[in-house]
Amino acid sequence: QLVESGGGLVQAGGSLRLSCTASGRTFSMYNIGWFRQAPGKERALVAVINWSAESTYYADSVKGRFTISRDNAKNTVYLQMDSLKPEDTAVYYCGRHYTGTYSYPENFGSWGQGTQVTVSS
Repeated sequence: QLVESGGGLVQAGGSLRLSCTASGRTFSMYNIGWFRQAPGKERALVAVINWSAESTYYADSVKGRFTISRDNAKNTVYLQMDSLKPEDTAVYYCGRHYTGTYSYPENFGSWGQGTQVTVSS
């Protein structure tokens, strides 16, 4: 099970760092993704990092503003969010990648409860 934290209210142009923490020894074996879901919209991919942190993937909407990283010794994946925009407002979830392409949330599981990010204009 994954647990997200670090959300909050921030003004446009500000920054937040989200954390995704897991229990268990196998965390370092898995690719982990961050998704977000705004009211009335489907859950959408934000970023993915592979198990060794050698490879990352970002949605076009966050490239150059968000950075995903991980510390396997702490069983934690981070999402550094800079230059935040009102359209980044959503509940952010992290999930473990199980199979298939990264674009589809159904290819991920072990979701946490989510953390709310609200960006005011």
